[in-house]
Amino acid sequence: MTRRERALARRTFLRGAGVTMALPWLESMAGFGALSAAAATPPTPPQRFAVLFMGTGISPGRWWAKGLGESMELSESLAPLEPVKTKINVLDGLFNKAATGNGIHPAMTGNLLSGVPIRKGSIIQGGITIDQMLANHIGQDTAQPSMVLACERAMTGFHETNFSNAYSSHISWQSADSPVPNEMYPSLAFDSLFENGGQLRNVSVLDRVKDHASTMRGKVSSADRIKLEEYLASVREVERSIERMRADKDKAEDRARAAGRPLSAMKRPQDGLPEDIRDHIRLMCDIVALGFQTDKTRVASLLLARDLSALYYPFLGVSKQHHGASHYDTEPDYQKIVHFQVSQLAYLAQRLDAMREGERSVLDSSCVLWLSNMWSGTKHDNHKVPAITIGSLGGTLQTGRALDYAAAGDDNRKLCSLYLGIMDRMGVKLTQFGDARERLPGL
Repeated sequence: MTRRERALARRTFLRGAGVTMALPWLESMAGFGALSAAAATPPTPPQRFAVLFMGTGISPGRWWAKGLGESMELSESLAPLEPVKTKINVLDGLFNKAATGNGIHPAMTGNLLSGVPIRKGSIIQGGITIDQMLANHIGQDTAQPSMVLACERAMTGFHETNFSNAYSSHISWQSADSPVPNEMYPSLAFDSLFENGGQLRNVSVLDRVKDHASTMRGKVSSADRIKLEEYLASVREVERSIERMRADKDKAEDRARAAGRPLSAMKRPQDGLPEDIRDHIRLMCDIVALGFQTDKTRVASLLLARDLSALYYPFLGVSKQHHGASHYDTEPDYQKIVHFQVSQLAYLAQRLDAMREGERSVLDSSCVLWLSNMWSGTKHDNHKVPAITIGSLGGTLQTGRALDYAAAGDDNRKLCSLYLGIMDRMGVKLTQFGDARERLPGL
């Protein structure tokens, strides 16, 4: 058996017609690895990594943190993270040198997670990103090496700076010339998570595994039975939303065929994507959370709003597109957008924190990294970029801190030094990543 097959053989699943549901950590079932008769302690929950991205910067002056732990003060933009502030690190002053001085937008985005210089012209060239580096090393233990999701469609063509718009549209790259395709449709991401396919894909996955679930209830402890019920209820809630979106996608495909147009050429909601971006982002966060909870994957990326984002936020009372609003990043409209996007990060963090694994939560075993590609959209300034981490990676990463690297010198404030430190803690030790050979001091 391969390493992945051995790992999966120890997992606990619910199975039904054409569907497989991985279960979360259940103490009486030995969680993510069966206990041997001689084992004295349960296995340690696995570490996970997720990165969330919002393009075109934040609201300068409204983005800061002060103090430590429970006494930490958070700015207006970061206020949604108040419930988890003891588990966050707000990092100020980090930058990506290869993304400075090469022009705006694509040049500020294409290597944000790799630190490798990108190329102008028709041939794209970048480098492998931190998420895919981790997936190459630890993805062998899970059914999905990584999950790459997006809430906004990729652009084609070229920017005025002669960089491909692919750099603005993808944050995850598996090689120098290959961005990982973004999964845009929640229904397809859900199907992949539960191996749901074939003619029965429109039939509830829970209905198909209910007999196996009933048998499982009799095999676990009372505490695990409660946890199992909570998990199944959570899946049911997500599935109800997925059912509506699956129907919308099927209708959109019929419209596209009738019009002789590719689905990707249609605008939301005609393309079957949720019209309300709130619904889209929340579902994608739910899918990431379920993927981590069930150990279906340990690596995920979620593009909340791409660089040059064309998303609208009518529910915020903002009339401009995301990108247009970012050119006025000191104004209330853009602050509303930033606050909303940070709220989505807080939602995912709290979802993960509510998922228990023994004495810890899934969040405690994770590192969720939030980034934008610039500090100020008004000035197109990326001399530093906003960064937040949430979660302690199983106690290996100290949290509840505001870390300021602005005056540390360029060699001591590299984003790739942060990535080296994260990968170290996840057992992936490299001598160099991107432009960094040293770990971020004080991490």
